[in-house]
Amino acid sequence: MRYIVKQKIFALGDNFTIRNEHGEECYRVKGKVFSLGDKLRIYDMQGNELVYIEQKLFRFLPEYSIYYLGNLYATVKREFSLFRPKFQIFGTHGQYRVEGNVWGMDFSIFRENELAAQVSKRWFSFSDTYGVDIIGDEDPVFMLALVIVLDQVLHDNNHNRN
Repeated sequence: MRYIVKQKIFALGDNFTIRNEHGEECYRVKGKVFSLGDKLRIYDMQGNELVYIEQKLFRFLPEYSIYYLGNLYATVKREFSLFRPKFQIFGTHGQYRVEGNVWGMDFSIFRENELAAQVSKRWFSFSDTYGVDIIGDEDPVFMLALVIVLDQVLHDNNHNRN
């Protein structure tokens, strides 16, 4: 299933609208304005909170925790590297890795050694919109949360990044 993630340019905080491949709105992501570190929440269309994303403060490199339905589901840590961004992603369902052009939002996410999702910005004309193809039986809400965290680490200028 393909999802379209579109960040709202003129909104306070980090706000995303996520639509399915048919253009139907599926999820809303709202960021907390004026907070220390990033704090985002993903809601379904009935307004139920599904995911809470929190940036860990006082880290040399960015680190995020993803809580799914109130439980810690994954930790994302950026690793030190000179040429390409690298991440440690540990989830309750396995270890994940990212391959491809993360800076350009054109990459793949693997769980263990299986393809879990593909992310691409190249098919969209606006720099704040990208597609996420969820592969197989991967949980779409978690995959979308993971992609949003990667976007925050690499492209969000609201907070200081390392």
